[in-house]
Amino acid sequence: MRNSFCQAMLARAAQTPQLFFLTGDLGFMALEPLRDALGERFVNVGVSEQSMIALAAGIRRNGGESWAYSIAPFCYARPFEQIRNDVCLNGLPVRLVGNGGGYAYGPMGGTHHAIEDYGVLLTLSGLRVYVPAFGADVAPMVAAMGAREEPGYLRLGRSEVSDESALPAYQRWRCLLEGAAGLVVVAGPLAGKLWNAWQARDRADRPALWVLGDWSADDQELPAALCQAIAAAPALAVVEEHVAQGGLAAWLLYRLALAGVACPPLHHACARGYPSGRYGSQAFHRRECGLEADTILEALRAAAGLPASALAGPAAQSVAV
Repeated sequence: MRNSFCQAMLARAAQTPQLFFLTGDLGFMALEPLRDALGERFVNVGVSEQSMIALAAGIRRNGGESWAYSIAPFCYARPFEQIRNDVCLNGLPVRLVGNGGGYAYGPMGGTHHAIEDYGVLLTLSGLRVYVPAFGADVAPMVAAMGAREEPGYLRLGRSEVSDESALPAYQRWRCLLEGAAGLVVVAGPLAGKLWNAWQARDRADRPALWVLGDWSADDQELPAALCQAIAAAPALAVVEEHVAQGGLAAWLLYRLALAGVACPPLHHACARGYPSGRYGSQAFHRRECGLEADTILEALRAAAGLPASALAGPAAQSVAV
């Protein structure tokens, strides 16, 4: 998604002469076109993320448009105090961009994983998170972030779909698949994994698949079609490469309760840290946390009281912590 992000930022920079892009010494072999286009307004602040956020807030306070980019945990965790105090307490529309959401940085370990990012940031006043599922989602998200006068956090990953032409165009809520074997709500690139795995199955033997692109703690309304589908579903699964606390499931269930929507039996597939005490590829961590399509489908069928279909996957590779 970095290439899609670079192209979207080039388009925005061409229309926004006051745009500044700050990076914490990241973006090599991807963001050079943006660097060349912005010139002095592309600022490498070095390994100094707290200063990067403070500088971004100062630029916005003085009339500029500021975007701050780094590996995800260095974008939200290391400078959290500056995001809270300089950006959110002042209501400044600074745009944060974290690359490599979830377990994307694999063997680099927990210091480079972002499995609690949007839950942490959604505790801050007025901030909205954007979690693209596909490369084509990035440009409309960049446009939406730029148009909204509120702090934003964009969580970049890697699209799991090689050909996105058959997917519906970006909307905040999208139904990617119709199905009768339950309903799944997912955030992020895992949507592509599930879509790849389930699209060829018969409608009666697959769940409906919905994906959410952006949300804030203050969002109130859910689509009527989604509420009706959840109420009628034999089971509901919420899937996210994020810990349970503060995640999509907690937000969605709270909103369903406020809307008076009866929730069917629930399965929550989420990041569970490091159950084996080992680090490995992103695929390894997803498998260890039950974030594979076959595992999710089996858990959903079990929650709905349907018989298992005896699906299984290959073993994952890992390295010791």
